[in-house]
Amino acid sequence: MAKAISTKHDAQEPTKSELEILQILWQAGPSTARFVNDHLNEQVRPVIYMSTLKLMQIMVEKGMLTKDDTKAKHVYAAVQEEAKTKKALLNTIVDRVFHGSPSDLVMQLLGGKKLTAEEKKTFEALIKKLEQQ
Repeated sequence: MAKAISTKHDAQEPTKSELEILQILWQAGPSTARFVNDHLNEQVRPVIYMSTLKLMQIMVEKGMLTKDDTKAKHVYAAVQEEAKTKKALLNTIVDRVFHGSPSDLVMQLLGGKKLTAEEKKTFEALIKKLEQQ
């Protein structure tokens, strides 16, 4: 049976370590704590298994993960979709750092960077789409 216990609101902002775990689960799908820990050690940084397990248990309590404990190995899954989490985090950055101005964020990102022709076309198409709304 999958369970998620939420002690705070559902749109809770993940910490850096929680985000690393979520990114693995979004990419690989529901996984054991051992799989997540192995991936962290191979791709991100050295982490002790018990630390990964404890953090994932805390994430279940926060409502960020579900845990299926119907089998011998507990399988964890992200509750919120990757795109929804990224959007919420980006909105927080825009609000906190750029005083609610998405254009200030984009200008900061692009300032001093040379765009490829393909990137320019993508941005032009996005601007046209926004103008039509």
